[in-house]
Amino acid sequence: MMKFTKQNFIFLVGGIIIYIVDIGVDFWVASKYFSQGQYSWSILILCFRGLSSLITQIFSYEWFKNDWEGTDTGKLEWIFLVHFFQCGIFIRYWFALKYGCQAAFKQKSSGDASETDSPNFIQKQAIDVVTDINMLRVFNTFLETTPQLFVQIYILMEHSKDNFCQYAAIIMSFCGISFSTVDYQISLRKSLPDKDEFRVLPKLVYLFYKLLTITSWILSISLITLLSVRSSVILLVFLWICGFSWTLKQHTTFCKSKKMEYLYRTVVGIILIFTFFNIKGRKTKVYISTYYATHTVVTLGILFLYMFWKPAIIKEIHFTIVSILTVLSLVLGIIFLVVYYRCFHPTAYCRPQACPDEVDGEAGQKDRVKTGRFQNFIMQ
Repeated sequence: MMKFTKQNFIFLVGGIIIYIVDIGVDFWVASKYFSQGQYSWSILILCFRGLSSLITQIFSYEWFKNDWEGTDTGKLEWIFLVHFFQCGIFIRYWFALKYGCQAAFKQKSSGDASETDSPNFIQKQAIDVVTDINMLRVFNTFLETTPQLFVQIYILMEHSKDNFCQYAAIIMSFCGISFSTVDYQISLRKSLPDKDEFRVLPKLVYLFYKLLTITSWILSISLITLLSVRSSVILLVFLWICGFSWTLKQHTTFCKSKKMEYLYRTVVGIILIFTFFNIKGRKTKVYISTYYATHTVVTLGILFLYMFWKPAIIKEIHFTIVSILTVLSLVLGIIFLVVYYRCFHPTAYCRPQACPDEVDGEAGQKDRVKTGRFQNFIMQ
């Protein structure tokens, strides 16, 4: 079993700081737009924040209810009230700090500790609670952070105005995506059996793969939105339908109730708009190749569309810069993807029987008690 280390605790604290600052920046940017009379942008940013918060609170409460099944109903009522006021994530952070501090700094020897105070038990508690937080942060990243990054880049490209709050929002979005993706992979390695520790080089390769491919895709969507908002909406809805249909075909089993399972599939459909996730723990070579090949074709198609539809724009310097960044980030992102799956993905160096292909979403709720809910989540 892997240990919850001091480095993991530092990452946890960093994640909390990023989360709180991100909330503050969201409200600051929304208030700036509102004061400037740009009400639609202000409302859109708050809608992203509100939707993300609502869905994460729903899943967080559902997990508390499942974990505390058969315990005092008074605790659940209190937990429900906290989640109702959109503060459930802070309870989880409190538990994470509590168990994480014990696991990283206050370990007792196994000889003089009770079963519930044994090092292995405390380590498992810390890893489990941080894993739950990282799953919720994945939801937040692709329901709020990534869409807002798209909105801010689109506004910057559309109006070409230097605005400090916009840059602050873009920087916080990149920080949020970075922390979320890396912490997510760390939790995956710690929560699943027979996975090697996620070392510095694999972390960086995985981070650049995700960050660059997402950036390229967001720039591509921003470009088509500049051409036609309607076309952009149609494209995003079509991609969500494709992602949602794929999750239906995979017969995911993350949640105990059918309603929650369909909500989960809906959210995964949104995540698949922006990045690839393997949601069933099966071989992903064909799926991931098809996914990024499609992104490449769409990205190149958008650039060619500009050449024939808006030839005057391609002479402008900002379009040249955005086009170069779009293509360069896509090419580099795919290179990092290939390097990660060839050299650092668990199937590249684990025994086949001990290392099934890393999941990105879910696998079997019936093993939940033994292995935790993470084995049924999106994992990659």
